[in-house]
Amino acid sequence: MTARGKARKKALDILYEADVRGVPAVEVLDARVDTDQAPTNPYTTELVWGVVEHASRIDDLLATYAQGWTLDRMPAVDRNVLRIGVYELLWAHDVPDAVAISEAVALVQSLSTDESSSFVNGLLARILEVKPHLALDGG
Repeated sequence: MTARGKARKKALDILYEADVRGVPAVEVLDARVDTDQAPTNPYTTELVWGVVEHASRIDDLLATYAQGWTLDRMPAVDRNVLRIGVYELLWAHDVPDAVAISEAVALVQSLSTDESSSFVNGLLARILEVKPHLALDGG
C-alpha cells in the first residue's frame, strides 16, 4: 500500500469512528494527536479536514446521486469512503480522478460488503460525470 493509501485508510478510520460515535471528526483527530496516535502522514489530516470543511456539499452530492439510497441507509464504511472520494475528486487537485475512484473502491473491497465496490465505483463515476457542471466552494 502506498503512503497515500495508508493515509486514506487512517483518514477513513477517523471519519468512521466520528460517524459511529456521533462526534466531530476533528475531535477524533485531535484525540489521536493528544494520545500520540497522530497520523504520520500529513495527507491523513488534509483528508479529514477537507471532508469536514466540505461536509455539507459532499453529503448533498451523495444524497443527490445515490439513487435509491439515503446517507443513513449506506453502511458507515461506504459513506465515509465516499466522502473521502468526493473530496479527492472535487477539491484535491493533485489527485487524478481515476486514482481517487480506484483508491475508494480498493478501500471498500477490503473493508465492506461484496456489493460496496460496485456501488462506490458507480456513485463516484456519476459525480465525476457531473463535475464540470458543479459550482464548487473553495475549489
